[in-house]
Amino acid sequence: MELLNAIYERRSIRKYAKVQIPLDHIEKMVRSAQMAPSWKNSQTARFYVAHTEKAIEEMRDCLASFNKERTENVGAFIVTTVKKGISGYVNGEPTHLGNGFECFDNGLSVQNLLLTATELGYGTLIMGLYKPEKIKTLFQIPDSEDVVVVIALGKADISPDAPQRNSLDQILTIK
Repeated sequence: MELLNAIYERRSIRKYAKVQIPLDHIEKMVRSAQMAPSWKNSQTARFYVAHTEKAIEEMRDCLASFNKERTENVGAFIVTTVKKGISGYVNGEPTHLGNGFECFDNGLSVQNLLLTATELGYGTLIMGLYKPEKIKTLFQIPDSEDVVVVIALGKADISPDAPQRNSLDQILTIK
């Protein structure tokens, strides 16, 4: 699949067909996420994967109630975290964005991961409403990391249309 095809074909999937996702596919997604640029090559993104049926169910208990039904039959959950206080800092002092750069770097990594998932034939759903302390306990995530996003991963059982996007004249200024 060409990059532009993956960009235009990726959708947020809220209904999945039950399939097992091979670990080498997950590793390929995370390797592509590692290739994203980051502040001073700080590489603060970390990835935690719920892959067994037990871990997937435990993760579903960490989600907002409406996302539990949307994630029935997922093949895995990928949790992304960032190591705190590194990206966006110079000599220990934050830039004007502070930890905003940590989240920016994480977003770049997540985009690479999502596009690779699309290329491999999987659907994804990015979720921001979850119980971070339960997730940190489940994966034994250290306090030096913040949970940023949870990604449902699986075989899409629906094919939603692309949502409407703003026109370029609404978002683009050229001088």
